[in-house]
Amino acid sequence: MLSVMVNYYSAVCSIVWISLAILCALVHENNRLSDADKKRSYHIYILIFIACLAEYIGIRLNGNPNISPWFLRLAKCCDYIFTPMAGAAFAGQLNIKGIISKLIQVVIGVNIVFQIVCLFTSWMVYIDEQHIYRHGSLYTVYVVEYLLIIVLVVTQFLIYGKGFKNRNSFSLYLVTVLVIYGILMQELAGGDVKTAYLSLAIGAYILFIHTTEFSLQRSDEFILEQQIQIKTDALTGLLSRHAYSYALASYKDKMPDDFVAFSIDVNGLKSVNDTLGHEAGDELICGAAECIRNAFGSYGSCYRTGGDEFIVLASMNGDQISSSLDKIREETSSWHGKAVPSLSLSVGFAALKDSSIGSCEELVREADKMMYKDKDKYYATNNLPRRN
Repeated sequence: MLSVMVNYYSAVCSIVWISLAILCALVHENNRLSDADKKRSYHIYILIFIACLAEYIGIRLNGNPNISPWFLRLAKCCDYIFTPMAGAAFAGQLNIKGIISKLIQVVIGVNIVFQIVCLFTSWMVYIDEQHIYRHGSLYTVYVVEYLLIIVLVVTQFLIYGKGFKNRNSFSLYLVTVLVIYGILMQELAGGDVKTAYLSLAIGAYILFIHTTEFSLQRSDEFILEQQIQIKTDALTGLLSRHAYSYALASYKDKMPDDFVAFSIDVNGLKSVNDTLGHEAGDELICGAAECIRNAFGSYGSCYRTGGDEFIVLASMNGDQISSSLDKIREETSSWHGKAVPSLSLSVGFAALKDSSIGSCEELVREADKMMYKDKDKYYATNNLPRRN
């Protein structure tokens, strides 16, 4: 029976070892992983390999009268040292620093010292007349240490799972259950049930896929964040000049029939910058952005295209255009800043349905012309020099 179990376990172990070798190859080929991450993965897979090998050698030597009992005791000592380390290494793939990681290291360190001491006693294992190892009187101490490591590893995975934004932590927990199930099945069933390293290898495979997916998620989130930053004006929160250029390209072939372009400019910004400072000028620009968003934001997209220059691209009928122009005047007349007491905007617009213009750029230029007429009127009415 022992011979049959050894032959069966030889096949299982060979599959585990080949799987770990393939995992090393997958890690090596993954360009998203840093060199530090790759080295950590190699160390983890090698540790699982050594732990599986130690258990395998113990089984091969068990019951062999031609081998010194000391070799069997040494093999079992290595088995009991490396097996908990392999379980902890499974969580080590997460690379989480903190109190849980430190506790795992402490428990592993205590177990190493304990196993080395037990090597010279019969506390952990003893060899009977048939050269078969039996559990000693302190074997339960090892079981408790091993279970404690399992609990800490599960805790580590629960902490790690909270970092997933896409609610896919459930599959991560199922991987943990798989590995724990394989380990407990071997420890509790005993005999020829050897499932710990098979479940560790399968779990390592799935975890590699899972962490790779997580890496892709983080990359996607970073790219999305960068895109948002590029498309968002940092000062005002409106869409940026880059986003405006992209919008022009998107309207190159086709514009809606009710398409309208607004050109808006802040009046008197240079005077504010010269007399009150650029912080006050920024306040004026942000105030303008707020008024523009409140007046036009529900109809289309609002862009800051320059220092005090704004463009709105929207879909509106005639009544909505009139309503929005009234709204922007109400917004500016009621606006008051901390450093700047008032705000004035020059506004021009051009509607596609009222012109024969064929492109969005031309429509914006028409809106610019109307805006400059409004600006000339503002300076003339207030008897201000045009440089303001």
